[in-house]
Amino acid sequence: MRFLPLALVLAAMVSCRTPNPGSSSSSKSARIQVDPAPLVAAVVQKHGEAARPRAERGVRQVAAFWRAEDGDAAALREFVDEAFVADRKQLDALLGRFSAAFEQIDGHLLAIGRALKSWNELELGPQMDVDQLFASINVGAHLPEDLFTSRLAFVALLNFPQPNLDEMVAQGPRWSRQQWAEARLTRRFAIRPSGAALQAFAKANAEAEAYIAGYNVWMHHVLAPDGRRLFPKGVRLLTHWNLRDQIKADYAEKDKALALARQRLIREVMERIVTQTIPRGVIDDPRVDWNPATNTVTASPPEEIETEQMKSQGRRPEKPLVAADREPDWRYLMLLSDFRASRQVDADSPMAPTEIDRHFQLDDEIPEQRVRALLTQVLESPLVPRIAALIQKRMGRPLEPFDIWYAGFIEKQPEGELSKLTRARYPNSDAYKKDIPRLLQGLGFSADKARFLDAHIVVDPARGSGHALQAERRSEMYPWWGPGDSPHLRTRVNPDGMDYKGYNIAIHEMGHNVEQVFSLYQVDDTLLSGVPGTAFTEALAFTFQHRDLELLGVAKTDPHVEHFRALRDFWDSWEISGSALVDLDVWRWMYEHPEATPPQLREATLAIARSYWDKYYAPVLGKPGNPQLAIYSHMINAFLYLYRYPIGHLIAFQLEEKLRGPDFGKVFESAASYGRVLPDLWMEHATGKPVVAEPMLQATEAALRALGG
Repeated sequence: MRFLPLALVLAAMVSCRTPNPGSSSSSKSARIQVDPAPLVAAVVQKHGEAARPRAERGVRQVAAFWRAEDGDAAALREFVDEAFVADRKQLDALLGRFSAAFEQIDGHLLAIGRALKSWNELELGPQMDVDQLFASINVGAHLPEDLFTSRLAFVALLNFPQPNLDEMVAQGPRWSRQQWAEARLTRRFAIRPSGAALQAFAKANAEAEAYIAGYNVWMHHVLAPDGRRLFPKGVRLLTHWNLRDQIKADYAEKDKALALARQRLIREVMERIVTQTIPRGVIDDPRVDWNPATNTVTASPPEEIETEQMKSQGRRPEKPLVAADREPDWRYLMLLSDFRASRQVDADSPMAPTEIDRHFQLDDEIPEQRVRALLTQVLESPLVPRIAALIQKRMGRPLEPFDIWYAGFIEKQPEGELSKLTRARYPNSDAYKKDIPRLLQGLGFSADKARFLDAHIVVDPARGSGHALQAERRSEMYPWWGPGDSPHLRTRVNPDGMDYKGYNIAIHEMGHNVEQVFSLYQVDDTLLSGVPGTAFTEALAFTFQHRDLELLGVAKTDPHVEHFRALRDFWDSWEISGSALVDLDVWRWMYEHPEATPPQLREATLAIARSYWDKYYAPVLGKPGNPQLAIYSHMINAFLYLYRYPIGHLIAFQLEEKLRGPDFGKVFESAASYGRVLPDLWMEHATGKPVVAEPMLQATEAALRALGG
């Protein structure tokens, strides 16, 4: 049985109305009418005509966010007079103050939040109900508003330009590093959200994370249509990651009939999840058996139950629910909660008034239509049926919907054999931590650099799937205060050791961590720390993950390995591009239907997913009307995230062309330490080209020619 916070259960029972973004918040009082001319004139009179352009822009930027609670017109005039900095040296010193201060503020708040979520996210023993409350706290929820009420935000807005995306695209290539730092400072004030809005956002995020982290399926108790058990005891798969990865792993299974039956079964499980026809009693409970074909639930025989493993993993009621009662629409309630939390920020975000706008205009700084065009370019490529035909030839059977996750281009040992190796090597998370220097040297980093990176990466045992948490503070403000912070690698290790799935994810997350170390510790100004967007850190992480078998010492030698990698990368990009468009369209649907209920959202999501399936996937994989594109957990717990994966694949492919060979470590460091500029500028620095799909498409075409496809 699923456990949900009472507030969410009650929310599902009432009207499900979206809060009015303009209602009852002390931070949302009216803006005062500002005549900028006399304010600018006063600055010019005091500092000279040369100050006029900066004064005009600065006053305009301040006025856009100044509210009655900040003071009347006289208070605004006084502020502008006192806070405008004309001297260049003093202006540089002011930027330095902001850089140092925000490194401390952001870094310490991040570390506190990471600590408070630990009981919820890490395997630290039995969980308590209070853990969810700690995880829901955002200790920095009021910081953005405090920065405005303290007038620090206004000091930045008055003295430094706040460019929009059009300006950055047109002028950014000619900016100095200091100009980029100034832009990064002021764009953090593009939103003035209330503390209540940020707290609502954090609460929705924590609840969605907890919902997904606890959504496991015990596969020994999921029966084939004929009643057989296809999986051994103890196989507990997290949706969607582990379910998908099990499908991928079974392509290497020697018993092809068994593999095919497993893959069909898992796809059926996925469909039950997204349609919310899965019986709620089977979720994370090995005491019941479930036949997805008939959707019947029975009590599991005592000798089949993983009693000891069950005690140490997950939460469930005292008695199993042996009934076919479906899971209520909790999946879509979670998604609506994400949406409603985002809506509370909309009115406070004039530069980007929707969550969708904020992703593209503020976070990723790439137009949505350009992203959609890149995804569609992959989805509509004439290469798709040619690759599908090649896969069908290799498989010796017609393709089925789960073959969207085909993982047989690069052959590897059966997952059971690989897991035997990883369990022996990594019985716990500490063992993985100790092996990091060797792994990094295997990737091409020098011994000194590997030690440097290892010293800045912390490894934690995760309850859910593996993930990486960045750091944002490379030092205390003064050396005698203590050391800086480090990124954390969260990896899932079962009681019997790290299986191959966990190892594969850990290698991916280590790629994130290495990027996070370089983009914090090696960048010239912490205002520029990070990379242009999540797609870029995903791309860099993929370059690690693609070499997992090599690092394990079991990669097979094949003269066509680069061709197979091109086919794999294209197929992976094609696969997730459809889910990314589903995610984008679902968010647009929610904005068009802000008062939707969970059942209405469920039906809309399924319709959108089926439409994209029928357009792009059914012609080669069959099953018209298949809703499986909506299975990705990121749709529920990551607030519009999925498009970053296929864009990440395209970026990763471009990067890998430069990262091949003995200079991998140096090239990776050069790319990751460039800092957060526009995506195309970052890519031109790293590869000599902007973000494009052509390198992947051209390599895929060459691979098909070489392999006779």
